[in-house]
Order: sequence, then structure tokens, then C-alpha cells
Amino acid sequence: MPRPFGFAYAQRPDGTVTITHQGRPAGTLRGARAQKFLAEVGSGDAQLVMARWTGAYKHGNERTARNHPRNKA
Repeated sequence: MPRPFGFAYAQRPDGTVTITHQGRPAGTLRGARAQKFLAEVGSGDAQLVMARWTGAYKHGNERTARNHPRNKA
């Protein structure tokens, strides 16, 4: 599974954090969730953390699901 890439985040003066993926908005965090995100992104792989927080990461079963007979329409 390839590593996530293309994520960026911006912290606004009011404490809001906006996460983008390839220039498009992927999520907005406010309050305690924004502070928790900032602490986590500073201590780990930033791209992986942002992918997890936005839910925009692959789980590894996409090819299997695509090839299932039920999805062959």
C-alpha cells in the first residue's frame, strides 16, 4: 500500500485547523479536536496522520472489492 501524500494543513488565528488534500478541502477541526490533531501531527508522520483524520486513506481491500462479481456492473 503506498504512503499517503498531497495533504496539507493550515492553522487559523481562531484555532481552527483546515486540512486539504491536493488543494481541495478535506476537513475542518475546531476546539479540542484541533488541539489534539496538532499534537499528533507534530509527533508522527504528518501525511499519515492527516490521512487518518480525514478518512481519506486506503484500507487495502479496494482491488478485491472492485473485482467482486457483485460490483461488475
